[in-house]
Amino acid sequence: MKILDNTFFKYQSRIDALKKAKHQQTREKIQKEGLLDEDDYGRLAVPDEAWKIKPNHADGSFYGLDGWTENFCDLMDNHPVYVDANDAFAGRWIYFMSKMRPNKWNPDFPFEHLHEDQERYDIIHGIGDDAHFAPDYALGLELGWQGILDKIEKYKAINTREEALAFYQAHEKAVKSVMGWIGRHVNHIDALIECQDDIELKENLMEMAEVNRNLLHQPPRTFREACQWIIWYHLASRTYNRDGAGGQIDELLRPYYEMDLASGILDREKAVYYLSCFLINDPIYWQLGGPDGNGGDVASEFSYLVLEACDKVNTSLNITIRVHENMDEKLFGKSLHYLVKHKNAWPRYSGDKALVEGFMKNGYSEELARKRIAVGCNWMSLPGLEYTMNDLVKVNMAKVFEVAWEEMQKQETTMSTGRLWLKFCAHLETAIHTAAEGIRHQLKFQKHNEPELLLNLLSYGPLELGKDVSDGGATFYNLAIDGAGLAVVADSFAALQQRVEIEKKLDWNELALILANDFETTDGDRIRNMLLSSDRYGQGSGRGDEWAKRINDIFSKLVKAESDDEAGHCFIPGFFSWANTVGLGKSVKALPNGRKSGEPISHGANPTPGFVIDGASLALARAVAEVQPGFGNTAPMQWELDPTLAKKEHLSLIGAIIKAHFDMGGTLINVNVMDENEILAAHENPEKYPNLVVRVTGFTAYFSMLTKEFRQLVVDRILLN
Repeated sequence: MKILDNTFFKYQSRIDALKKAKHQQTREKIQKEGLLDEDDYGRLAVPDEAWKIKPNHADGSFYGLDGWTENFCDLMDNHPVYVDANDAFAGRWIYFMSKMRPNKWNPDFPFEHLHEDQERYDIIHGIGDDAHFAPDYALGLELGWQGILDKIEKYKAINTREEALAFYQAHEKAVKSVMGWIGRHVNHIDALIECQDDIELKENLMEMAEVNRNLLHQPPRTFREACQWIIWYHLASRTYNRDGAGGQIDELLRPYYEMDLASGILDREKAVYYLSCFLINDPIYWQLGGPDGNGGDVASEFSYLVLEACDKVNTSLNITIRVHENMDEKLFGKSLHYLVKHKNAWPRYSGDKALVEGFMKNGYSEELARKRIAVGCNWMSLPGLEYTMNDLVKVNMAKVFEVAWEEMQKQETTMSTGRLWLKFCAHLETAIHTAAEGIRHQLKFQKHNEPELLLNLLSYGPLELGKDVSDGGATFYNLAIDGAGLAVVADSFAALQQRVEIEKKLDWNELALILANDFETTDGDRIRNMLLSSDRYGQGSGRGDEWAKRINDIFSKLVKAESDDEAGHCFIPGFFSWANTVGLGKSVKALPNGRKSGEPISHGANPTPGFVIDGASLALARAVAEVQPGFGNTAPMQWELDPTLAKKEHLSLIGAIIKAHFDMGGTLINVNVMDENEILAAHENPEKYPNLVVRVTGFTAYFSMLTKEFRQLVVDRILLN
């Protein structure tokens, strides 16, 4: 970088101004809307004169093609414009349309037949939840808005069914409403140009206006136009139903960068400025690097520019580095440098080997498996090709264990871990089948509830067939069911086996009474400490690890058994709890691992905090790698790294642990580098630490935006590790 280049300083001052504006916008959201347990997003606070939904159902909500089209188009027609002269791009989003509805599922398509078991096992069923799969931005960049309208017209003439006609008319209205929103921004930029005195900012606004005028009539042709087109799409899609999936950013934008560089209309410094603006707009999930299919890496000079832009922005970011045998080691090293330099929870790391080999076990080719990339909290997706329900459906295995435990107390005169295991497996089978039935119900009726007007546009099949992506429009249906509470269940089985069956320090009835009283008995504290100090998952080759592997095996087998080749439904297991550890824990009573009633369950595939005293990072890497379901979905390793061990001189060690985890079969690593004293101080007075970013689970957020309960979730992981 040319340190004395005036151009560099000009761009840096703009980036600094945008970061300052973003921090102010974050404070405004907290003041107006309160604390929010969610991704940072690039969203602005809802204005005082807020847009309101238009219900089309007696319950006060809106559903179906007509309801969503009317509301989305009306919102686009009335959505405020946003332009900052320091920014390279126009637009910000404000409203969560899907969260503004009083009810998320159309009551005309009830699922009462599932309620009993959903509640019994505390299943997060996902019915009516927002989309968790990825568009293919390459398709949008190729067509542009007008090209998408032309495609709609083409297939409307081919698919003449009455239902298909309504489908095409709705999508046409949606696209035109987005284009109208863009057009209003152009008019606003023109007005700003007239009153802008700064020559350089005026020139920036003039270029911004030209970019957006061009996008109304043709596909993007320049790097700046490509970035702006992606921004408009994801702003519209975010507004519609919170879609946050990204893609392979370096391959997506590299051709535009190289073309503009060759033509002389772009240089490296300006490209970094554009990328900084792009990343500030909204921290959706982007992947960098990955196998190119020819023994190399797709990483290029442009990949480094993305990391450089992340360095300059350094806010809430969701960049994933794809780690594989033939990766670009310099890019990997650069990413580690930024991880410890900023200690701001970016980037994170995805393991190619296990993900590709696992996905191939579902019957897919290696070439297709390589295209399935990290695009969300724990999501893997084939952009534009598959409908998934990643991070939407979770089976609370701790609750399943509790149901099995209580049934054994009532039904068995002779109790054992063997009998408990059989009951646990039987209830787990019922719970997983219930979750799968919920997914099947969603697939059958989602088009009548929440059709995918935006994601359909950048998918292969919906426009061609005149069918919603949830209703046969997708090429593949790879449907995720995640297990939650793995560690507390494994530790509970291990504690029972050790303390009751082998050591005979407790008997079954005595323990049952203590658990029923939540350890609030005369000897409760001593018994609890004994259970807490039992063999635990993550300690090595002991009982806890063996039980965790056993649970993984049965869980994965039962999820895969729900697949239906005739229907084209492939069910894929994973372990991920998101931040639902808090909510899922509230329904679970005291457990034999020493966990008290109502406390959070364990996080994802991680062992319970405090599982080992020394060597936690390597032990964690090994443990999580050994319980991967192995079919192409992730069981992330949540890594809380002490900043004293995350310095420049430790980069090679951190990199070695990451590689070791993936060599052993790991799939995804989410990293936090946080100082215990700082996080405790921020927990006490969050408003004093407005710029502190944490990776809560798969997502990053400003710590000051989280509720006390969510902040505690992060604090506990750090204090107990």
